[in-house]
Amino acid sequence: MSTVVKNNQHIASHCHDHVVFCPKYRRKVLVNGVDTRLKVLLQETVEKWGQDFVECEVMPDHVHLLVGCDPQFGIHRLVKCVKGATAHQLRLEFPDLKKKPPSLWTNSY
Repeated sequence: MSTVVKNNQHIASHCHDHVVFCPKYRRKVLVNGVDTRLKVLLQETVEKWGQDFVECEVMPDHVHLLVGCDPQFGIHRLVKCVKGATAHQLRLEFPDLKKKPPSLWTNSY
């Protein structure tokens, strides 16, 4: 397996982050098509911000996301963008998600 090192003006890096986050109150709302749509949205959002989408696994009550993130961009910023974009889009496409929890994702990751 070859290692790809990203370079920019000041640093060379090879960072992969494993991020786990859950719906509010750990409710099992990531089912019945929400899970497959979420996988697509995760990949689109990560790539939109110029970061590397490696893999994701969506369980009924949590999400595992493996991403390659530029240290200068910041994993906290990427997670904030991913959670915000996916919550907005999923609530538009699946109106039942508006009824259950007050917000889709918990504050932590």
